[in-house]
Amino acid sequence: MPERLYRWTKKRMRQQLEVVRGERPPSLVLKNATYLNVARRKWVRGNIWVSDDRIVYVGNELPNMVYDTEIVDCQNMKIVPGYMEHHAHPFQLYNPHTFAKYAAMTGTTTLLNDNMMLFLHLEKKKALTFIEELDELPVSMFWWARYDAQTELLNDDAFSNSKMKEWLDHPLVIQGGELTAWPKVLEGDDATLHWMQETTHLRKRIEGHLPGASNKTLSQLALLGVTADHEAMTGEEAVRRLDLGYVTSLRHSSIRPDLARILKEMKAIGIDRFDRCLLTTDGSPPSFYKDGVMDKLIAIAIESGVTPIDAYLMASYNPAVYYQLDHKLGMIAPGRIAHLNIIQDEFHPTPISVIAKGQWVLKDKKRCVTFDQFSWDQYETKPFHIDWDLKEDELHFSMPMGIEMVNSVILKPYRISVEGSHPTIRNGHDESFFVMIDRHGKWQLTTMIKGFATHVKGFASTFTVTGDIILIGKSVPDMVRAFNALKEQGGGLALVEGGEVIGRIPLEIFGMLSKKAMEDLIPEEEEFVSLLRERGYKYEDPIYSMLFFSSTHLPYIRVTQQGIYDVKKKTILFPAIMR
Repeated sequence: MPERLYRWTKKRMRQQLEVVRGERPPSLVLKNATYLNVARRKWVRGNIWVSDDRIVYVGNELPNMVYDTEIVDCQNMKIVPGYMEHHAHPFQLYNPHTFAKYAAMTGTTTLLNDNMMLFLHLEKKKALTFIEELDELPVSMFWWARYDAQTELLNDDAFSNSKMKEWLDHPLVIQGGELTAWPKVLEGDDATLHWMQETTHLRKRIEGHLPGASNKTLSQLALLGVTADHEAMTGEEAVRRLDLGYVTSLRHSSIRPDLARILKEMKAIGIDRFDRCLLTTDGSPPSFYKDGVMDKLIAIAIESGVTPIDAYLMASYNPAVYYQLDHKLGMIAPGRIAHLNIIQDEFHPTPISVIAKGQWVLKDKKRCVTFDQFSWDQYETKPFHIDWDLKEDELHFSMPMGIEMVNSVILKPYRISVEGSHPTIRNGHDESFFVMIDRHGKWQLTTMIKGFATHVKGFASTFTVTGDIILIGKSVPDMVRAFNALKEQGGGLALVEGGEVIGRIPLEIFGMLSKKAMEDLIPEEEEFVSLLRERGYKYEDPIYSMLFFSSTHLPYIRVTQQGIYDVKKKTILFPAIMR
């Protein structure tokens, strides 16, 4: 049943008592287990009894009644709580269902997810029904409630009062944020502050998004209710947040693979306790997870000199405590949901076997639970539909100012140096045509982009934070051909050269998400990114580049539905024009 105020009914709780009393058999017993006792911060020997999805007993005794009970001898192995990714963005080409299935296979059995795509693309009732259906999976899935769209939309009705209230009130929503619009709040945005107050009133957490924030900025946001942040990029920044009372998430992601360095810098400063530190991969693209999810970060922490116990706690007990879930998660103790990872030893966090909600997800490195196919159709998640045409002569590039990529996600203005009146630009330099077009064909913005690539002829994407279409390339005919490829495949990514489609990733859900399993999506993304790199893309992550072209929480300029936007001055430099 979906997560509610009472997870277990009175009848189920009475049955669980009967198991402990010996009047009913447990469903699973892990005997001779050496498990991580987080209360004592020690490895302890004992037997673990599970009744369906709940741990009911941990101690020296074995049950007397064992008919239909599976008994597993865990001699010479260790058991740790299931891992928790507390800051997931489950829409980086994959979707919440396929990511949860994949993450569980390496021991990440609890996810706290960004709700942005559901908030913007699904009607409220369907979105909340969607997260309740996902809660039926073997993994535990919780959600954030966004306060802002992270861009400048033409229509901001998505964040209506009734919609915000129902999201925040939902029991599966345990956090507000992440707060990307904090400058507006500090400057007087009382609408967002109201929802921050409501979040605090509901005794739920507020996650910041505070890159480069000073002590004064962090102090002010703490006064407004922000309790955690994941944007520390150095050990000093992480310690600054700890000193000001923040719970600090240490990130290792595709565009910020910083964890080893941050931990070493923290240790050099003198940090030897990590009770208020968490770990996150911050929603990276599929190929980043080729070697694991939270198990990968735990291994990095151990290799960086953190004690194994601290490393495991940062990915299990610490987030459970912070989100006030430690009565249900993060411990191997009676009353907790049976998320258990069986590992070779404390130095190898990738599990041999995984139990999620009392079910074997992985046993002796073999998959057990298939995760039923998700019923996407009932949520009206149709392919990206384009019912209009784009002609080459509709694209004119006469704007004096273009956008320059500083890295994967940072954009600054630059003065265009190439002639844009011809339909093609020569190779060998890093300036290209850039177009953003309304998904319904009503408006467009045309300029130049510097730094994206040197030899990309035609590239098209519906993978954008606004849900609109981006075209990039040296050849207008190939850009239009790439647009038509998106039209044919129902959204996603397409790469064209000489009129031929040489690479594509269909994204059947909203034009943003693939229905494919992660194991199939990873090589597809790797191949597409390789094609871009061969044509001059030089930064860490082109998938994030696509998503963040319109994201106004990043400096210095952005391409939005309203036009080219100056983030610092909060003004439109060049408006989009009607087609």
